[in-house]
Amino acid sequence: MTTTTQIREPQPLKVLRIDSSGRRQGSVTRELADRLLAELASEAGGIALTVRDVAEGLPFVDEEWIGANFTEPAARSARQRQVLALSDSLVAELKQAEVLVIGAPMYNFGIPAALKAWIDMVARARLTFRYGENGPVGLLGGKRVYLILATGGVAVGSGVDFASAYLRHALAFMGMTDVAVITAERLNVQGEDARAAAVAEILRLGCAEQRVAA
Repeated sequence: MTTTTQIREPQPLKVLRIDSSGRRQGSVTRELADRLLAELASEAGGIALTVRDVAEGLPFVDEEWIGANFTEPAARSARQRQVLALSDSLVAELKQAEVLVIGAPMYNFGIPAALKAWIDMVARARLTFRYGENGPVGLLGGKRVYLILATGGVAVGSGVDFASAYLRHALAFMGMTDVAVITAERLNVQGEDARAAAVAEILRLGCAEQRVAA
C-alpha cells in the first residue's frame, strides 16, 4: 500500500502595518516599526506585509458616511456603497491580517488625527463588532497587536497620556486584546536612552515569541 503525504510549505505571516507619524524622515515610530518587522520576518521565516500610511490622509466621518453606514447593506444605494468603499477596503485589510503593527506618536497628549480617522473607518457594526445581549462584542479576536508609542515629554500611562488607554480600548472593542506595547517615551528628556529601551523591548518580545514557537 502506497501512501502519499503532502507537506505544506509554511505560509508567510500576514502583517498589517499602520503608520501615523507626520514625519517621513526622523520618525521614531517608523524606525521602530522597521526594526520590529525585521524581527517578525526573521522569527516567522517571512511575512506578507501590507502598509497603510494613514498620515497620507483619510477622510473624516461625515453625515453622508454615517447615513450610508447605518443603512442596511442590502438597501444601500450605489452612492452609499461608493461612500463606504474606502472604509470597506480598510476593514478588509484589517480582517486579513494576523498581526497588526501600529506606530503612534503622541500629539498634544493624544493620538494623531489621521490615526483616529482610521479607527473611525474600521470600527464598524456588523463587520468588526456586533451588538450582543450584554453589549458590544468584538469580531477580530485572535490577532496579535504591537503598539509602538513615542512621546516627547509625557510618560506613557501617566495622567496626561490619553493615547495608550484609548488605543487599547478601541482595539479591545473590536476584539483585539493581545496587545504588546513598545514605548519610546519622554524622548525630549531621555533621548537615545528612550530609543534604546524600545529596541530592547522589541528584542525581548522577539525572544519570547521564539520560545513560544519552540
